[in-house]
Formats: sequence, C-alpha cells, structure tokens
Amino acid sequence: MSWTRPHLLDIESLSADEILYILDTSREFKAVGQRSIKKSPVLLGKTVVNLFAEPSTRTRISFELAATRLSADIVNFTTEASSLRKGETLKDTALNLEALKADIFIVRHEACGAAHFLARFLKGSVINAGDGAHGHPTQALLDVFTIREHKGKIAGLNVTILGDILYSRVARSNIWALLKLGANVTLCGPSTLVPKVFEKMGCRVTWDIDDAIASADVINLLRIQHERQRATMFPGINEYAKLFSLNHERLAKTRPDALIMHPGPINRGVEIASDIADCKRSVILDQVTNGLAVRMAVLYLVNQANPN
Repeated sequence: MSWTRPHLLDIESLSADEILYILDTSREFKAVGQRSIKKSPVLLGKTVVNLFAEPSTRTRISFELAATRLSADIVNFTTEASSLRKGETLKDTALNLEALKADIFIVRHEACGAAHFLARFLKGSVINAGDGAHGHPTQALLDVFTIREHKGKIAGLNVTILGDILYSRVARSNIWALLKLGANVTLCGPSTLVPKVFEKMGCRVTWDIDDAIASADVINLLRIQHERQRATMFPGINEYAKLFSLNHERLAKTRPDALIMHPGPINRGVEIASDIADCKRSVILDQVTNGLAVRMAVLYLVNQANPN
C-alpha cells in the first residue's frame, strides 16, 4: 500500500493496514538512527513547527530531534512566549506561522480536537501530539511498535493498561491501536477512573489488579492525570499506591516474560516501584528510543502525502 493521509490526527480513523504501514516505515527509520551519520535528507528545505500549548519533555524533544534527523528546519513554539498570552486565537497563530511558509505543524493542546480543528484550514500537514484527554497517536504507535519488536506480534497478546484511564489520551489511542491489531485489552484502576463504559470499545474492565496482571503479556502503566481531573477521584496517593501500584509482590504473580511499559513521566513509588521501572523486563527507555523512529516515519509519510 501507499500512504495517502496528509495529517495524523488520531488512531481511531486508521485501518490496521495503515498502522502496520507506519510501523514498518518506522523500522526503516530506526535503522537510520543506528548509523554513524544519523541523518536523512527527506525533509530538506521543509519547516516543521512544534506548536505546543501544553508542557512536554519527551514528545516535544522527540519530534524536534526527528525533524532534525530528517534535515528539516525547526521552530519551537510555546504558549508562554507567544501572542496566545495576549488573546490571539489558536487559528490566527497557526495561520501566521503558515504565512511564514511552515510546512508541518505538530500540535499539542489542552482542548480535545485542537489538531482536527487546525487541519480543516491549514494547507500544511498537522500531526496531533496530544489533545486534551482525547488522543496521542504517536505515543500509541511507538507503544505498539515496541510491543511488536519484543514480542514479534500484536495479535492474540493480552495487554493490560493500568492506571488513570478516564483522563488519559494515551490510554484511548493505545486501546484503538491494540484492538485494531488484534490484541486483548484489559483496563484496570480505581472504579472512578476506569468506568465500565470502556467495555463498549471492546475492552475488558476490572478493578482487581491481581486479576488484571495475572495473564498479561504486556503491562502498560499510566500516571494519574492530576492536571485534567476536575475533582479528586480517589482518597489519596498513598491509598492508590497501596491498591494499584506495580510492586514486587504483584510482579511475582505475573508472567516471567511480561513486558513493563510506561509512557512517562514516571511517578516512582506511585504507579510503579522505582527498581521495577529499571528492571530487565522494563522497556520504558526502548519506548523513548522507538518514539524517535516512529515520529521520523510519521513526518516523512505526511510530507509525502501532502502536495502543498
């Protein structure tokens, strides 16, 4: 197949074949990062804007480095140093950047649908780097890339996502990607953060962590999204850690080859014991490495599909 989408806005609109095409392309770009000269000229002369209206470390730097590896020019935009603080709309900000001949817009925003909104009128390509609690497509892609790299497949695997599901854009994008590729997805956490409504997506929901992790091939841990919660959803961090943290006692009950994943930032001692985050079964840093390859692939593909 060939890639025809000028934007990457979500996972739910992608087919399984499209997801696999991105993963296969990512594998080729990961090989670029293993060369002595880690550069490719495929975006030479293009301008990429990191339009981040929310704080970010891994995603912003990963996209910046991905664009640099592809020989693009980079503009890093932050709300604190922009006219958005003066009342300018997101639309006017983006249009002004496009008037300066920007080609690709990487957008992170607290509002769900922000990237979809910009894609309606911008001629350049738009990549969603996280919109509210809705989606984070490149995180899901790098997660499934990492799983496939270690397990050789996605179909038939038991994947448990543990933590704050209700407010997590990572969880939603991962659920779509995993289900489309044939995995069995279990969600677990406090009942206030893992409502039964998620079963309508095709997941299994349980509030019993021992049940959730017993047969898991992959355990993907999520932090508590305090910045998106409108009210306290559980009594306290200590109680959450006691009931839902992946500690050594619980780890001993899991399959010996189960992968431990986390999109970051990690709250050590809350959702995961510190030394478990660093153990041999943890692929957390592999996720970071693979995120660079996936974002290189996405930048390349949307550019190839955009005639502007």
